[in-house]
Amino acid sequence: MTTPSALERPTGVPFARRLAARLVLLPALALSFLPPRRIRAVLERVRRGAAPATAAQAKNARDALCAVSLRCAGPKGCLPRSLGAALLCRLSGTWPTWCTGVRVVPPFTAHAWIEADGRPVDEGVPDDYFTRLITVAPGGRSSR
Repeated sequence: MTTPSALERPTGVPFARRLAARLVLLPALALSFLPPRRIRAVLERVRRGAAPATAAQAKNARDALCAVSLRCAGPKGCLPRSLGAALLCRLSGTWPTWCTGVRVVPPFTAHAWIEADGRPVDEGVPDDYFTRLITVAPGGRSSR
């Protein structure tokens, strides 16, 4: 098995969107060091009053994070990438469903991602590839 040697970073992200992504990057990185229950508590507070994000809004936020941060664009950047994308959506008044979970098929790996319209955003895997363990959905619907 080979590992890609170059990361694909989205192009064409407007300057204002890249600037906003840089603004949420530091809080997203700081959140990524907290235990899961603290992350969930913070996100539940932040998402209050937000409308559900559309798939396009969530993808634009994810692309902006990957455009400004090599760490977020990398294979091990799923947690700060998902947190940053959720926070970036929140800046525009929307909220995707933030999820953490594990792969369904071996080998076991943990993952964090965002969903919109009930589907993972730009993950490149089937919808049922991950099992959700923690979600923070818009409008007060959260689960363990």
